[in-house]
Amino acid sequence: MAQPMKILRVDSSAKTENSESRRLTDRIIDGLKKNGKSLDVTVRDLNESLPQVNTAWIEANNTPSDDHTDEHKKTLALSNTLVGEIEAADTLIIGVALYNFSITASLKLWIDLVCRARKTFAYVDGSPKGLMTGKKAIICFASGGTPFESDIDFASGYLRHILGFIGITDVTYITADKHFMDDRSLINANAAVDTLTNQL
Repeated sequence: MAQPMKILRVDSSAKTENSESRRLTDRIIDGLKKNGKSLDVTVRDLNESLPQVNTAWIEANNTPSDDHTDEHKKTLALSNTLVGEIEAADTLIIGVALYNFSITASLKLWIDLVCRARKTFAYVDGSPKGLMTGKKAIICFASGGTPFESDIDFASGYLRHILGFIGITDVTYITADKHFMDDRSLINANAAVDTLTNQL
């Protein structure tokens, strides 16, 4: 029996209803199921608040793991869980809603908690090397008015860089950009999802 696709779904829109990025992540999951794929899906909804990185977290993260106190372990427990979700996944499906031309604060918190030296990246000969290799990322990018990859899109290039930084270089974008102004935007995004799920 074939092994199931191990998917980490990350939703970052502040809206739980009528969110286009969430609708697209739903459509990908549903499309894969309709195509007979066996899925093992972990859902990380970033509306369930994550803590900010603070002094205690930085101290714990910079302390070698062999020297971690119980307090260090407690401080890093959620971060370790988030990193473990990425490690376990074959594919990340990330819903990205643009707010003020960039990612949500909740998605930035997730990034800060998973970008960790010696866990998701390492420095080799003075250069960073991503450790989360062999994975694929699908980003569902939704904006009301910001054109994808335009001069005022401060999200898509950043996310591609961050994923590459931790070793995920196979990145596909599904774009529902400018959907407040372009009647074809959502139609085109749906068609792109259907094409993608037929290929996976």
